Amino acid sequence: MAKSVDEFNKKRLRSSNITVVISIALVLFLLGLMGLILINAQKYSDYIKEQLVVNAYFDENYDAKDSLKIVKLEEETFKKVQTLAPVKKATYISRSMAATEAKKSMGIDSDALFEENIFPSSIEVALKPEYVDPAKIDEAIKVIKSVPGIVDVKNDSTLMVDVYNNLSRILKWIFGFSLLFLILAVVLINNSIRLKIFSKRFIIKTMQLVGAKRRFILKPFIIEAVVLGTIGAFIGLLALFGVWYYFTNQIGSAFVQDNQQYFWLVLLVFGVGIFITVLSTIVATWRFLKSNVDDLYYS
Repeated sequence: MAKSVDEFNKKRLRSSNITVVISIALVLFLLGLMGLILINAQKYSDYIKEQLVVNAYFDENYDAKDSLKIVKLEEETFKKVQTLAPVKKATYISRSMAATEAKKSMGIDSDALFEENIFPSSIEVALKPEYVDPAKIDEAIKVIKSVPGIVDVKNDSTLMVDVYNNLSRILKWIFGFSLLFLILAVVLINNSIRLKIFSKRFIIKTMQLVGAKRRFILKPFIIEAVVLGTIGAFIGLLALFGVWYYFTNQIGSAFVQDNQQYFWLVLLVFGVGIFITVLSTIVATWRFLKSNVDDLYYS
């Protein structure tokens, strides 16, 4: 009879542990998914911002006999622009290149309509994402315009402001959902642990009544919590990257590959899983350690 009771308790304990691990894995999977979305959304936001360019123009009025000298000066100016703090990438556009682009945009194949030299040479500047901020774009333009050889800098400020505001709004929503999932992770993992500890409340109280110290009683529960949290986080991450790999293969895009940020995400998921599990275990166990024997029947 005693043997069958022990086997029943072991099965119940095993079932309880499996339930807790699955709960932790599912919650951390959702938390990690939001983390991946946030990482990639931020990177794509920066990528889109870098596509918003400003055009710095050289002086278009010069003598034909000075053309070689002007080309050399433009090369020097271009190198200076590349080293400026707000500049992410700079592309030199010669007069002939500007003419070719104009023909393409107007659908003209012939040179009869206009001469190549009517367009000034310029530098197409992609700004760093932080300088696309409407509060800093004017500062960046002033810095570029201050370079000797640049006579004018033009940009579509309205488009930049609209794109910046829309991207910022989207990132705020994603960040808000990430925080919501973090709160849900805390609540759900805490509830799973509390149910597990609740099933052992009589064992906890019995150990206390026979003289065991609170630290001695807590220790095995904390060790078990670390193990369950680690296993749950591992399963959750395994499922997460499996789903992410399948998804990116299906759409034919690798998304943003930033191993450092993915490494920190893995650490975060493991840290959250273990921390919440251990904290919930301590709080739930401490509650029964402080309670009276009669309270165990009404908890």
